[in-house]
Amino acid sequence: MRFATPKTLSRADVAEFEREVNTIRDSVMNHLGQADVDHIRSMIRISRASEIGGRALLHFGVGPLSWLGGVLALAHAKILDNMEIGHNVMHGQYDWTGDPALNSQKFEWDIACDGEQWRHSHNVTHHTYTNILGKDRDLGYSLLRMTPDQKWKPRHWLQPFANLMLAMGFQYGVGSHDLEIGRYTHGAMPKAEFKDRLNRFLTKVGKVWFKDYLLFPALALWSAPRVLAGNFCANLLRNLWTYLIIFCGHFTEGVAMYRQEDTLNETRGDWYIRQLSGSSNLTGPRWFHILSGHLSHQIEHHLFPDMPAHRYVEVAPKIQALCEKYGLAYNSGSLGKQYLGVMKRILLNTLPPGLQAQR
Repeated sequence: MRFATPKTLSRADVAEFEREVNTIRDSVMNHLGQADVDHIRSMIRISRASEIGGRALLHFGVGPLSWLGGVLALAHAKILDNMEIGHNVMHGQYDWTGDPALNSQKFEWDIACDGEQWRHSHNVTHHTYTNILGKDRDLGYSLLRMTPDQKWKPRHWLQPFANLMLAMGFQYGVGSHDLEIGRYTHGAMPKAEFKDRLNRFLTKVGKVWFKDYLLFPALALWSAPRVLAGNFCANLLRNLWTYLIIFCGHFTEGVAMYRQEDTLNETRGDWYIRQLSGSSNLTGPRWFHILSGHLSHQIEHHLFPDMPAHRYVEVAPKIQALCEKYGLAYNSGSLGKQYLGVMKRILLNTLPPGLQAQR
């Protein structure tokens, strides 16, 4: 079967499932308060302190151990900024606070991806059309073939290499997402619009490069090579980590893919089921969930993208129980197990249809 298909429920069951999911959502969203604000503000403080500590070690430390400590501290700051803070704030999870610093439309993060472009490509396109071929451009990030129903091309023989390059430069894969180069090259986007999108992307890349690869190394004077290398490695670690979390939340074995015609006349209940069947969770301790931006609970995130992400831990058992009640799959596993599933999917779809059919 090319498209994984979730269990078919009666229309009455879908409606009841929708009602019960809404009840779970309301049980949290109607009781947001100071604890939620304290959480995100503490994450911001920790990220800033980690960045200051990391840059201090890179600039003023002596020897390889202080360099390594600086790299890890700076990578930690960037991961928190991108995952637990930036991603979640820009989803509107804290708009209700009225705090300008937590406003989804104004927040900007430390990554080569313009915030406004990300809000469109991610919040609007990806979360609306999750795993719908031809609509969700997160499917393989326009580089990888993730299902046999995507046309095979000779370049897909290089898919394992392309996957490695995407992982190492993941911030650029995310940042260039809203360019929609395919639409432009096929004449479906005016040149002026593409030029504007490209300028926004390159401007953001320039700002990130200026800070990490020019400003801070220049300030370090004779330690410039040490700082430059440290900043590069911190960015690399952040890229690899975010790639792992995102791919393990979307492209594991058993994750459902949809045709556009499968989602015609979709109700909210149908949408919930599509989000559920198109996502995977990761198990781990509290620190792991925080560093993943709580996207280790990708299922709950796709059901409730505007819910403060640290609340997913409390709603996950309720969603899992609901899945058991209705006979729906709840895909969850360790990082290692889920990534093995991702690599199996990537390698299998490297093959042309004839060879793939023999597997």
